Amino acid sequence: MFVSNITLKNFRNYTSLVLPLKNGITVLSGSNGQGKTNLLEAVYFCSIGKSPRTPRDGELILHNEEQAKISVECAKSIGKEKVDIVLSRLDNKRVNINGMPISKLGELMGAVATVFFSPTELRIVQGGPSERRSFIDIAICQLSKTYFYLLTRYQKILSQRNRLLKSGKATDDTLDIWDNQLASEGAKVIKTRKGFIKQLSPIANKNHNYLTSDVENLELFYEGIEGKTQNEIYDNFLVQLAKDRQRDIKNGHTHSGPQREDLRIVINGLDIRTFGSQGQQRTSALSLKLSELDLATVTRGESPILLLDDVLSELDKSRQEKLLTRVSNFQTLITCTHLEPSVAELLGSEISLLTVKNGTVS
Repeated sequence: MFVSNITLKNFRNYTSLVLPLKNGITVLSGSNGQGKTNLLEAVYFCSIGKSPRTPRDGELILHNEEQAKISVECAKSIGKEKVDIVLSRLDNKRVNINGMPISKLGELMGAVATVFFSPTELRIVQGGPSERRSFIDIAICQLSKTYFYLLTRYQKILSQRNRLLKSGKATDDTLDIWDNQLASEGAKVIKTRKGFIKQLSPIANKNHNYLTSDVENLELFYEGIEGKTQNEIYDNFLVQLAKDRQRDIKNGHTHSGPQREDLRIVINGLDIRTFGSQGQQRTSALSLKLSELDLATVTRGESPILLLDDVLSELDKSRQEKLLTRVSNFQTLITCTHLEPSVAELLGSEISLLTVKNGTVS
């Protein structure tokens, strides 16, 4: 899969843009604030229906305009696919796939598959559990529409249970009903996440070995409700909800479940969140993203688009070389303030070099 065309109208600082792209590596070079990252953001938005930078769609619309439009065309093994998204200050976003409107955002998943990485993605390692859960959920959602709808159902049940807890009207009988529903859907979420991490861990270790020249080994562990099978997780979830019931009632929210779980990242036996250097944390985050790319390629039968936002400046020359060698077989969009001669030499002549200045691309 590769993006063959990006069309923008009143998106961020782009009044109007039609940008054809080639497969392979494209470098977007320019000073800060010129619109390089906005191009990656547009592709990512057509991938999962939200921005990696802000939860507020209105911020993506050009100042003093009422609407913005993003169109991304992809060449895939099964043909072409086009995603059109209209953002409005007055209404919900509208999404079309190949000219047909979709009613549920889950239908967008997988149409334009991407892996996004920027220096802020270090929060996967350095941030709180919610950052790591988000990484897991977004990766799985792009592989499975079923998981997207499952996660949506779980979150709806959780919201309703929490609303009951906050109302002060929760009883054992009413909570028993909600607990069964929550444990049933939650067990499916947890089982899917555990399966994903089990698949991802050896791939992440292979990538981390490569990036660190076999100096470091990386392991991933999903930390949540115990159980190998869905039924075991369901039973254990119900037991935990029963233990937490009085605390849940007192505090007005649910203390256990997928919304509270975490991913533990271990390098050479030590938890990277606590004991890792910034360099190790940066490399482990990159290993996770490359592994997401690999797993998606195997699962889908075609590779996603890799979006690297100002990542090269964060890496030493050795890791730059390893990364660029590693992604040479994927369509990769790279932003940078300027192309270092050493990086240009690594990339060779088979790249597209574009300059971005004040919302124009040349």
